[in-house]
Amino acid sequence: MAINWQGVFPAVTTKLKSDFTLDIEAIRAGLERLIANGVSGVVMMGMVGENAQLTPEEKLTVLRTAKEVIKGRVPIISGLAETNTGSAVAYAKEAEKIGIDGLMVFPGLTYKSDVRETVAFYKTVAQASSLDTLLYNNPRGYGVDLTPDVVEQLLEEPTIVAIKEESYETTRVTDLISRFDGRLAVVCGVDDLILESAALGVTAWVSGMANALPKESVNLLNLAVKGDFVSARKLYAALTPLFHLDTVVKLVQHIKLAEHIITGSAETVKPPRLDLVGEERETTIAITRKTLEDLKALGY
Repeated sequence: MAINWQGVFPAVTTKLKSDFTLDIEAIRAGLERLIANGVSGVVMMGMVGENAQLTPEEKLTVLRTAKEVIKGRVPIISGLAETNTGSAVAYAKEAEKIGIDGLMVFPGLTYKSDVRETVAFYKTVAQASSLDTLLYNNPRGYGVDLTPDVVEQLLEEPTIVAIKEESYETTRVTDLISRFDGRLAVVCGVDDLILESAALGVTAWVSGMANALPKESVNLLNLAVKGDFVSARKLYAALTPLFHLDTVVKLVQHIKLAEHIITGSAETVKPPRLDLVGEERETTIAITRKTLEDLKALGY
């Protein structure tokens, strides 16, 4: 399926049982809920999906499950997060065999590559399959920055078609759109910068907190793309305290806890992550409940 880079693409949480094994039925139910609430695609096993904590077989099981559930209704994108180029190439090939639609490619994990190494890595992975490639630019998290100059080199590969921009610099959005408009889709990767990014021309959003509030997230982006910023700002103000939790180290725990409160799904995370406890947990609960109250006041 060709990926139309417009709309909300949740970075889907990987549902787990209490023994940390995959909860397939919960994964299925979560995907059905997201589709029912109007998302434009799903990103399986990004950072929010705990990619680096899953075994190779668990990753493929998640992809097969998504393929079986979604049945072509929306595009499926898989995170690709590996420590070496050989493993990344092998994973890209396996994902293509399963029949997913695209890859969100992290830089090589555990090693801060220089520009020459970064370009070589991404080009090699892009050549390993015919799948659309979404570059993952998160220099805060991984120490590698896909600047416009680096991106220009990467666009020599035709399968590289989009970038998840998570440098936290709104000027970067303008630079990328101005330089590569029509060749590269710029996708917002920061929940609490989505309205700012949309004002600059972004029409697609890979969101963590959309797991908890998919309908509201879809409505927010739609309002912004239509140019109704008066309504969008009101909704954004209600959502932003929760969206802030997408930008911290324990984002996975916060997102799963918010999702638990709203849907009842398990908040279990895979070690070395641990579930939130004490004041930290209570703060997230309070923010989630206040967000729900504020949304209700707006008619949601």
